[in-house]
Amino acid sequence: MTSSPRRISKGWAVAAAVMGALVVTVLACEWAGWPFLAKPVERVLSRTLERDVQLGNESSHATVRFFGGLKVDVPHLQIGAPEWSKRPFFLQARNAQMHLSYGDLWRAKKGAPLDIDLLRADHLVVHAERMADGRASWVFGTLQKPQEAKEGKPNVFPTVRELRVNEGQLTYVDVPLKADIVARLALAEGAAGVQAPPSQGSQPLPVALRGLIASAEGTYGPAKLSANLRTAGVTPLLRSDTAAPSVPVVLELKANKASLSFNGTVTDIFKLSDLAGQFRVSGPSLAAAGDPLGVTLPTTGAFVLAGRINKDGKVWKVAADDATVGSTKLKGDFTYDMGQPVPLLAGKVTSPRLLLADLAPTIGGEPGADPAPPPKTKAPPAARVLPDREFDLPSLRAMNADVQMAFDRVELGALFALPLQPLKTRLTLKDGKLRLDDLVATTADGSLRGNVALDGTRDVALWNADLRWSGVKLEQWLKQKRADGKPPFVSGKLVGHAKLEGQGRSTAQILGSLDGTVATTVRQGQVSHLIVEAAGLDLAQALGVFVKGDEPLPVSCALADLKAEKGVLTTRTLVVDTPDSTVWAEGSVSMKDEALDLKATVAPKDFSPLALRTPVHLKGAFNAPKVSVEKAPLARRVAGAALLALVNPIAAVLPLFDKGESDEGDSCNELVARARDAAREGRSPADKKGGK
Repeated sequence: MTSSPRRISKGWAVAAAVMGALVVTVLACEWAGWPFLAKPVERVLSRTLERDVQLGNESSHATVRFFGGLKVDVPHLQIGAPEWSKRPFFLQARNAQMHLSYGDLWRAKKGAPLDIDLLRADHLVVHAERMADGRASWVFGTLQKPQEAKEGKPNVFPTVRELRVNEGQLTYVDVPLKADIVARLALAEGAAGVQAPPSQGSQPLPVALRGLIASAEGTYGPAKLSANLRTAGVTPLLRSDTAAPSVPVVLELKANKASLSFNGTVTDIFKLSDLAGQFRVSGPSLAAAGDPLGVTLPTTGAFVLAGRINKDGKVWKVAADDATVGSTKLKGDFTYDMGQPVPLLAGKVTSPRLLLADLAPTIGGEPGADPAPPPKTKAPPAARVLPDREFDLPSLRAMNADVQMAFDRVELGALFALPLQPLKTRLTLKDGKLRLDDLVATTADGSLRGNVALDGTRDVALWNADLRWSGVKLEQWLKQKRADGKPPFVSGKLVGHAKLEGQGRSTAQILGSLDGTVATTVRQGQVSHLIVEAAGLDLAQALGVFVKGDEPLPVSCALADLKAEKGVLTTRTLVVDTPDSTVWAEGSVSMKDEALDLKATVAPKDFSPLALRTPVHLKGAFNAPKVSVEKAPLARRVAGAALLALVNPIAAVLPLFDKGESDEGDSCNELVARARDAAREGRSPADKKGGK
């Protein structure tokens, strides 16, 4: 039986009324924000993110709208911290808005990154954490599980297409980076600008912000730091996928007394992927700047380093176009490969002018200390001269290095008229063993060659050096310019060889344990006649030289042969032979006690009517040496003269007459043999056999 038209019309009217009521109800609920759905939405978001999500609190209610996607306006929004965190929440926002598409929610449920169309807040607080095993509080869903973090899966941070925070605070604790930082920020990404917040202790910036501006304080490793950061965006910096775009970044950072500025681009802030830009670093020492990066750099004085830097995968590349250490200008090109089993630093360093004093801190000295300064004031007797600051041996094992070094000019200090020009060497560091190989330098028509090594694999460093020098002209190398065009005090070609080794935790300890030999000689040499006569206390001849002029004496033999044993250098042969006299020196120099005990004796070869022949002693600490004459021989001569004066005043000068000694057969080889015979017999080489 068919329904009548009247019944059909009534049915359509009821259906239309119901549909209308439903539409009105839906529209009313949409307009009201579906307040009764806040809790179900909370549960959906909580399941999706695997975090506790709160949309509102007791005094405020969230509104949810579904047309065109999920749109949530929350006076109070909170996303909980992961189970392993002790923080009260991960994110908390006031007057927040969040827009998501249904497709993005579905993909996030399947494990894809959460894609948020809009996220705004008047006030935002984020507690970001990363643990030693890779778990991170900004990683949501199944990807936060530690086993997947250990498998190397990337950190997937939500993508926000439009992000705006008028005022925000971020706490960041990163166990792998040993970072604990608190930051204030304002950001506007993909949206209209907002007013930037003030930096620490400053006024608000009178500009609209597009991107991120943040100021931070905290610690990074052992360093206390403060920073100001400006970027063109923030969410790409937190993404660890290859599709993340590079973001312009301007950073100013201070860590302890060091400072860093960077202007460039970065992709992943945690891995610093595709980092590239200009940088400038300054501080009290290169070593302090390298510590936060895990890079072993030498201890230096104050420095400034500027240039270009980029990172490709695990390889850093640095071009230091302008570097200053003390008064030294340097340039360098380096790569630092963190993909090796032990990180490797490789490259080259060049300089048009290097001051050796600027490298004093590398061996434990004071910055800018001249290795051999002229004496100015008398140092306190208790002060030590040799650097005794302990080496940082563990840092030598933290990485390997292979660096070519070339310096056009190396200034040696106040005693030297000419520099090393040039100096080249190769620095290698492998498995805690530091070496300077193929060391080659030239100066004053001569050369220096050799190798130096420091083994830092043990608790106590082992040091050795094998150095040779040849043809160095003393008249050019040493500062000895004299008035009125007089000839230099000493001239000739210096030739020698040093082979030494020692051990210790500082330069002073190594020198205080030295074993080995040092031998050097002067060929084709000349020495001031006045110095020779003065050294022998020959008053008459010294007066004659002063009147006639100081003509240089040819040196037939000038030799120093020293033996080092347990930090004490002892003379085996130390002699200067001229036609006028032979000058002998004997004794020891203790590097361990920083003490001198040397005696010089002049044996004349000619007659002198007024000679007070007596040995001259050099004794005392390095910082306060004392020169004295041996009183007994001098007293005998003066006493003899006084007694004879009672008999005849003319006879008083007889004890002061020195008839001299024959120089027949006194070649350099014979002088060495004489010194060795004297050492065996326990007498001075200045005495002839029989003690006369």
